[in-house]
Amino acid sequence: MKAILERDKTFYKKIFVIALPIIIQNFITSSLNIVDTIMIGKLGEVEIASVGIGNQYFFLFNILIMGMFSGMAVYTSQYWGRKDIASIKKVVGLGSLLAVIIGLIFTVVALISPGFIVSIFNKSTDVIRLGSEYLGVVCLSYVFTALTFNFATALRCIEKTSIPMLVSAVALLTNTFLNWVFIFGNLGAPDMGVKGAALATLIARVLETTILIAYIYISKSVLAGKIKELFSFSRDFVKMIFITMIPVLLNEGCWGLGSVMYNVIYGRIGTQAIASVQIATTVYNLFMVVIFGIGSASLVIVGNEIGRGDKDKGYKYGKKCVMLGCIVGIILSLGLILLSNQIVTLYDVSEQVRIWARNILYVIAFIMVIRVYNIIIIVGVLRGGGDAKVSLAIEASTMWFIGVPVAFIGAFILKLPVYQVYALCTLEEIVKGVFCLRRFKSKKWINNLVD
Repeated sequence: MKAILERDKTFYKKIFVIALPIIIQNFITSSLNIVDTIMIGKLGEVEIASVGIGNQYFFLFNILIMGMFSGMAVYTSQYWGRKDIASIKKVVGLGSLLAVIIGLIFTVVALISPGFIVSIFNKSTDVIRLGSEYLGVVCLSYVFTALTFNFATALRCIEKTSIPMLVSAVALLTNTFLNWVFIFGNLGAPDMGVKGAALATLIARVLETTILIAYIYISKSVLAGKIKELFSFSRDFVKMIFITMIPVLLNEGCWGLGSVMYNVIYGRIGTQAIASVQIATTVYNLFMVVIFGIGSASLVIVGNEIGRGDKDKGYKYGKKCVMLGCIVGIILSLGLILLSNQIVTLYDVSEQVRIWARNILYVIAFIMVIRVYNIIIIVGVLRGGGDAKVSLAIEASTMWFIGVPVAFIGAFILKLPVYQVYALCTLEEIVKGVFCLRRFKSKKWINNLVD
């Protein structure tokens, strides 16, 4: 506690400047996701389950690109600490190339077999039909999403966090407005239901990418490289980036696949079960916006100091970020307990779904501080220090050897209600927290990758 109470104007200024725009952006995103879920929920439980399941495929894609660009962010933040602009442009160029390749692969797979993808999560004919309609349109936005993520992550690493926030706000407000137009057939548009929600997302993503790239080049940002500057990276440069990026990518991939597996298990329990999890997850994401902001800021702050060669300050700032996150986690936990009942009543679903969603939120509140601690350590501090391989080992081992098996046993052998299965899975977070604490205290995670 002493570490966070010490007065350090430089630290608090950096946290404020970097984290606040990310927090606002994530808050807008999560708030509008709740609005979207409520809109779709007006159509019925089958529709909300269909869109939720359709988004599981996007979730897997999102986790993949997040891992890829988080791995690159380690280098961008450390290069920024050294003010090596030429290398930063090469990282951005490599990221743009990978964004297009990965985005196209996921798009083609979704266009070829949307029904098969949805059927993995739920066997209801109506859910498969509606989920396929949604996925077949929304997948066209994946390349744009990946490009936006690449440039937005790079801007954050060079401490320009307000621009991605503003662009995202415009895109998300556009998405919500177009949802209202296309889902319900307002302003003379056809009544498209879940397909309208997908179309709104596609238009908003294209707009978001266009505005962000236009800003970078019109403002002559340090990221605005010429073709030769962006793609002049050598084989050795790519190999160096991949050595750190692949463990981060595998980390996010393991976590993402594990989360998808959880939803497969919840979906097999029943449509009401997956609907309740979808509601609880949307609310949980709204409460976690501050934590993800602190986590993203800690990667940049710790990476900057280590890139400059000041390992002691990197450790000190990492400790401050962890303590700050835990304090915020306690506050969020209390808020979630107090507001859970009021939040679930906003959804036009059955009483059973409301009860299960509320109980899941109580479980989330109970484990909140430990989960927050783990997020900031793994996503922020260890990655900022270039400790990608150990982060992968911690994340993968606890999820796949504890979380997923326990969920399977709870759902299919013990046949517990969905909220009790969710509670069993929190054992993963407790064990993960022990590993994270030991690794952080060892200081072995501090690595200057660009020296």
